[in-house]
Order: sequence, then C-alpha cells, then structure tokens
Amino acid sequence: MIESQHNLLGKIHSTFVDKAPQVLGITLRCIPFNLKKQVIEQLLQLQFKHSLEDGDLDFLENRWLKIEVTDLQLIWFVSLIENKLVVSREEIADVSFIGNANDLIMIATRRQDPDTLFFQRQLIVEGDTELGLYVKNLMDSIELESMPKPLRITLEKLADLIESAPKE
Repeated sequence: MIESQHNLLGKIHSTFVDKAPQVLGITLRCIPFNLKKQVIEQLLQLQFKHSLEDGDLDFLENRWLKIEVTDLQLIWFVSLIENKLVVSREEIADVSFIGNANDLIMIATRRQDPDTLFFQRQLIVEGDTELGLYVKNLMDSIELESMPKPLRITLEKLADLIESAPKE
C-alpha cells in the first residue's frame, strides 16, 4: 500500500515537472510582449552589469541571439545596442539557442552541461557557429552567486524539483 502511494506520488511529481512548462506557457503568452520585454531587459542588465562595463558582451553588438523555449512556446531576440542589452520580438537571428524550459533551468543552475545537452540534441544551436560559441562560453562563465538573489533562489528551487522527479 505504502509503495503504491509512493509510486503514485512519484508519477504525479514526474507528470507535474513534465507538464508545468506547457501550462505556464499558456499564462506567459497572455502577458503583453512589452511587459515581458521590460522584465527580461531589467534582469539582463542586472545579471550582466559587470560584463557590459568590461566589454565582455561586445561580440553581441548589433547581432541577434534568438532564444526559443519550445515547451513554453516563447521566443525572443537579444542584442547589444549602444552598450545596452535589448530584447525584441522579431529579428533575423545570427544565432539561435533552442531548448525546453527544464533543460534551460538546469543549464542556468549549472546542473546540466550545455555541451552534453547539445550532443544529446536537447539543446539546439543554429546559425553563426563562432557567435554561438561566444554565447555558450558566456553561459558557462555565469556564476550562480552573481545572479539577483530572487532569480537565483527561484531557479535553484525549480532545478531541485526537476532533479527530484522520478525518471520514467
């Protein structure tokens, strides 16, 4: 009896981790793009303040990085314009990073290596290879401790939930 309840809870947990991004995606798609743009730009400015000051993001100057979160059905483009990270709804991408929300959370929290996901075809990188390598190296250089605390804690809790889901 206890084992069957444990199995049922595990199945619920696993289903939640698998399906939650799709439900969240519906909600996020209802939010006006300009509001999402404002939030993303503020988070990017906070996260990359020192990198911007040091010129570490100059490789993105007037070039567009497309970020697509497949299960959320969200796409946005990021570029460096006049030393500011800018988010746009529609541009011609120089490089694209495509993945699902759970994998991107695991990359952001350093619990999954982007190269591993790339070779498993769970992270897709398309376009300018050199620019893609710069972006990947930037992702690798982000220290969790440097993230705004509310963002870091949220990502870590989500990663804990994802990691603890039983594999089917």
